[in-house]
Amino acid sequence: MAGAELILGRILGFAGDPFADGPGAARIDESGGVLVEGGRIVAVGAAEALRAAHPGARVSDMGGALISAGFVDAHAHYPQTGIIASWGKRLIDWLNGYTFPEEMRFADAGYAADIAGRYLDLLLAHGTTTVASYCTTHPAGVDAFFAAAEARGMRVVAGKTCMDRNAPEGLCDTPERAHDESAALIGRWHGRGRLTYAITPRFAPTSSPEQLDALGTLWAEHPDCLMQTHLSEQVEEIDWVRALFPEARDYLDVYERAGLLGPGAVFGHCIHLTGRERMRLRETGAALVHCPTSNLFIGSGLFDMGGLVDEGQRVGLATDTGGGSSFSMLRTMAAAYEIGQLRGRALHPAELWWLATAGAARALRMDDRIGTLAPGMEADIVALDLGSTPAIAQRAARATNIWEAVFPTIMMGDDRAIAGVWVNGTRVRGG
Repeated sequence: MAGAELILGRILGFAGDPFADGPGAARIDESGGVLVEGGRIVAVGAAEALRAAHPGARVSDMGGALISAGFVDAHAHYPQTGIIASWGKRLIDWLNGYTFPEEMRFADAGYAADIAGRYLDLLLAHGTTTVASYCTTHPAGVDAFFAAAEARGMRVVAGKTCMDRNAPEGLCDTPERAHDESAALIGRWHGRGRLTYAITPRFAPTSSPEQLDALGTLWAEHPDCLMQTHLSEQVEEIDWVRALFPEARDYLDVYERAGLLGPGAVFGHCIHLTGRERMRLRETGAALVHCPTSNLFIGSGLFDMGGLVDEGQRVGLATDTGGGSSFSMLRTMAAAYEIGQLRGRALHPAELWWLATAGAARALRMDDRIGTLAPGMEADIVALDLGSTPAIAQRAARATNIWEAVFPTIMMGDDRAIAGVWVNGTRVRGG
């Protein structure tokens, strides 16, 4: 098979959802292979059988590395790359003290392009091959992000962040501009190659009812786009929403009244939900995105992973950089585990890995294309060294099963664990 590449190692795939079907839904072949050609996965199976069936394929033997679908980060802010790990703020202070001053700089298209490239390269270095990012209110910042992703062949989701109040004048647009500039960006980028547009009101406090209505109209005009925003991150935020929208039954109702709830809606955080909100999120097929490092770093609260998945919610995982304190989905999985422990639900390594790959892809309604290793899927792949540091290696050496070997990398791993990255079938890291 001319032009094909056979990647060998310990192959991790999913035959189902480990939350619903148990850890056995994750399958690891200790001596397996993934055959890639033309940006797609052609076959997955035993290494020797694939070698024999495809003698002309170029072989990348990753030894004992774990071969997985690339990580999927379902909620992030690329403009906050430069302010990650800034000290001492809660959400509203974070926005005013760090985020808004930094986002003002994205009026400069050259600055936006520099940060977009830096950010995506940092993701690839950490094994993340797909991200859903908020941009700024500047259309040029959206152009910069999509152009950088297109140059790297990455599948990404992004949108112009819309705000018309409670933000600096230089970052505010209007209901009309939010609609029209977003519509122009949809026409320019949505569905182009591996790019998807998300209609993006930052969150209810920074959008007037008129702007939210305009964006709901825009989504009705372009229902194949996603819609991303924030929901119930901190208690002070919820009180603020209640004061700004006294007619609404709750925070989620603000979005629902504007036509911003339904399949394809992706809500970040979702920590302090009411029973009615949980019911409506499930009924409408919206996605909830857990941002554990951010929730800990900014002091937002503890996401109810066990309760939400048990009631059938569509849940993904995300770094939420730069409120999140790491670009690494490994560190994000570790934080999700720690929060689960505090909530009385120790997440199995298979569940954590699913959240960072297939689960996050499902949250973005892309699980038919990315998130697991299976024939026909797009070839976004990561190889992980399960002994990347002395501390990890000595623990993995004592493992009595594969998950005991994987778990130390989840809890202590970083970019040093990334032995190889393939984007759309092309190797971009390692080798």
